[in-house]
Amino acid sequence: MTLVVVIIILALVFDYINGFHDAANSIATVVSTKVLTPFQAVIWAALFNFLAFFLFKDHAVANTINKTVFENFVTLQVILAGLIAAIFWNLLTWWYGIPSSSSHALIGSFAGAAVAHAYITKGYVPLGEIIEMDKTIQTVMFIVLAPLVGMVISSYVTLSTIQRNIYLKGGIILISSFALYSMFGYFMNQKMDENLMKFLKVDKLKKELAKSPEDEKLKAKYEAASAKYETLKPMLADFKKLEAEGVAKEMAATVDLSEYRDKELMDIVSRFAGMDKAKKDVFYDASKQAELDAVQTKIDACKPLIKQYDSLGHEACAEQIAVVLDLGGKQSDKLKGSFDVNIEKKLTKALDKADNRPLTYSMMAVFAIFLLTYIFVEKIRVPTANKMANMYKRLQLLSSAAFSLGHGGSDAQKVMGIIGAALIANGDISEFKELPNWVPLACYTAIALGTLSGGWKIVKTMGTRITKVTPLEGVGAETAGAITLFMTAQMGIPVSSTHTITGSIIGVGATKRLSAVRWGVTRSLLFAWIITIPISALVAGISYAIIQAF
Repeated sequence: MTLVVVIIILALVFDYINGFHDAANSIATVVSTKVLTPFQAVIWAALFNFLAFFLFKDHAVANTINKTVFENFVTLQVILAGLIAAIFWNLLTWWYGIPSSSSHALIGSFAGAAVAHAYITKGYVPLGEIIEMDKTIQTVMFIVLAPLVGMVISSYVTLSTIQRNIYLKGGIILISSFALYSMFGYFMNQKMDENLMKFLKVDKLKKELAKSPEDEKLKAKYEAASAKYETLKPMLADFKKLEAEGVAKEMAATVDLSEYRDKELMDIVSRFAGMDKAKKDVFYDASKQAELDAVQTKIDACKPLIKQYDSLGHEACAEQIAVVLDLGGKQSDKLKGSFDVNIEKKLTKALDKADNRPLTYSMMAVFAIFLLTYIFVEKIRVPTANKMANMYKRLQLLSSAAFSLGHGGSDAQKVMGIIGAALIANGDISEFKELPNWVPLACYTAIALGTLSGGWKIVKTMGTRITKVTPLEGVGAETAGAITLFMTAQMGIPVSSTHTITGSIIGVGATKRLSAVRWGVTRSLLFAWIITIPISALVAGISYAIIQAF
C-alpha cells in the first residue's frame, strides 16, 4: 500500500511539473503580445486548466494511456520507474528551456519501464506482446500530425480573420461553427455507441472470440450481447431529449440488465479474492498454478450466492461471500460497501460520459463572441488601427482561456491514466471505468497549481524565438491550438499541447511569409520532439533496473 501512495504522490508531482513545464504553451503568446503580464497570465491559465474538470466528462485520453502497456507487464515497480524517468526528462528540458512534450515523456517512460521489466523477468518478449502497438503507433503519428493540424487550422483562422469584408468573414465563421458543431456531435454519438458496446461487453467478447473462434459457448455469448446492442442502439437517438438517465431507464425496461449486474458483482468478488494477482503470479511462475486454482475455487463457490442477490439483499450476500473468501473485518466491510450495485445507474454514468455538449456549447459561444465583436468594431463603431488592435487584445484573453481549457483537459488525463494503472495493478479497482472520483479532481488541481508556478524559461522560445506574434496572430494560434486539443481529446489520442501550440504559432507566422518563421529554431524543437520518447524510455529502463537491484 505504501508503494501505491508513493506512486500517486509522484504522479501528482509529475502533473504539477507538467503544469509549470507547459505553462508557457498557454501564456507565451498572451505575454509576448503584452495583453497580460506574466503574473496575470499564469493565474488566467491556471484558472481555466482547472475549469476543464467540469467540461471534459469522458476520460478517453486517460484510458488510452492506461492501456499503453498490456496488463501482465504492468507492476507498481514499472509505474514507479516510468514516473521517475518522466519527471527527470521534464525537469531537464525545463531547465534548458526546451519545449518538449510531457505527454510523450510519460508514454515513453511507461513503455520503456515495461519493456525492461519484461526482458529482466521473462527474457526476450516480442514488443507487440508488451506494448499495445496500435495505440502507441497512433500516439507517435500525432507527434507529426498534431502540429500540422494546429498549423493548418491557425493559418485558416488567421487568413479568415484578416478578411476586410465583414460579410465574408461572418460567413466563414458561421460555416466553421456549423462544421465544428457537426463534428463534435459526431464524436458524441460515436462515444455513446462505444460506451454502450463496452457496457454490454460486446467489444471484450469480440476480442476473446477472435482468439478462440471455435469456442461455441463464447460465440453464443457474443451473439447474445450483440443482439442486445442492436436492440438498444436506436434508443441513443433520444439522448438529447431524455438525457442519460432517461435513456438508461428506457433501456433497462427493454432488456434484462441483471446479468450485467451479476457480472459486476463477480468482478468485485474476483478483485477481493485476488484473482488478478494470482493470474499474474502464474504468468511469471507456473509453479503457482495451485494457488490460482484455489482462488478460482473460492470464486466459483460465490456464484450461487450471487444468484441469490435479490432475495438475500446486498449486505447479507456480501457477508456470506466474505466468509467464503476468508476476508477479515475491514475487508469484509469494504466488500459490503461495494456490493450495493445499481446497474441502471452504471449505465447512466457510462452514457453520460459521452455528453460533450458543455464543451461544444462553450466553443459555439466563443465563435459567437468573435463574430459579434467583429461586427461591433467594424460596422457599429468606426474602425481605426488602435480600436482594431485593442479588439484583438481582448479577444486574445478568450482564445488563451480556450487553449488553457484544452491543455488542462488533455494533459491532466494522462496522469489519471497512470494512477488508474497503479490502482488496477494493486487490485484496488478491476478496470479503468471504476476510477475513483478523487483522481480527476486531484489531477486537474495539480496541473493548475503547476501552471501557477509558471515556466519562464520556455516562454521566450514559444513567444518570441519561433516568430514574432501580434495579438491578431495570438488569437489565431491559441484558437487553433484549442480546437486541435478539443478534437484529439474527444478521439482519445494523447497529443502534446507543446507540439500543438508550436505548430499553430508556425502557421500564423507562415501566413505573413515563410521567412517570418525562424526555421532553425523549429528544427531544434523537432529534434527534441523526436528524441523525447526513446530517451525517456531508456531512462525508465535504467530506473527500473536500479529499482529491481535494490
